[in-house]
Amino acid sequence: MRLTAPRIEPADESQWDEDSRPVLENLRNLGLVGFNIMKTLANHPKLMKRFLVFGNHVLYRNSLPPRERELLILRTGFVCASGYEWAQHVVVGRAAGLTDDEIKRIPDGPGAPGWSATDRALLRAADEQVETKFISDAVWAELAGTWNVHQLMDLVFTVGQYTVVSMALNIFGVQLEPTTERFPAELFAADGTFPAGG
Repeated sequence: MRLTAPRIEPADESQWDEDSRPVLENLRNLGLVGFNIMKTLANHPKLMKRFLVFGNHVLYRNSLPPRERELLILRTGFVCASGYEWAQHVVVGRAAGLTDDEIKRIPDGPGAPGWSATDRALLRAADEQVETKFISDAVWAELAGTWNVHQLMDLVFTVGQYTVVSMALNIFGVQLEPTTERFPAELFAADGTFPAGG
């Protein structure tokens, strides 16, 4: 988190309207309505509904394998210094097959020892896309040696989606829920900012 208090307060159930209520009731059934990101988006129901359509493709209909999708998302969240994005996707990443050792290594980037060539190319792609809004020919060639056209397109839109999400979380000041795990703990400064010292 870049901010230690929200700029836009999460909407509670008393503030739901006829536009937001059906979406939020559905999210409640999925166990997602308690998250501050959803309650913050509930302040703008039309945007929230459209955001969720694309977000659902990236998260649930992605042609990349779940582990590799989460590797991209976590690296994007880290490079964007989005503590909320990082912390939420640590849980999702573990469920997708990332180990705690791999998650701890993501902040060290593609140059860290232990990554496969395929993982290293994904991490490089995320870094380049966030930092330069482009993927170099050399990294693209590495990616194209592994992934098909649908997967390459989903890769770009995954990093793009989570760059936008990370920016929104940072700018709106969406705060982590008190029960959310901060892993690894050394990434989070005492005041809750992320990355520590960044």
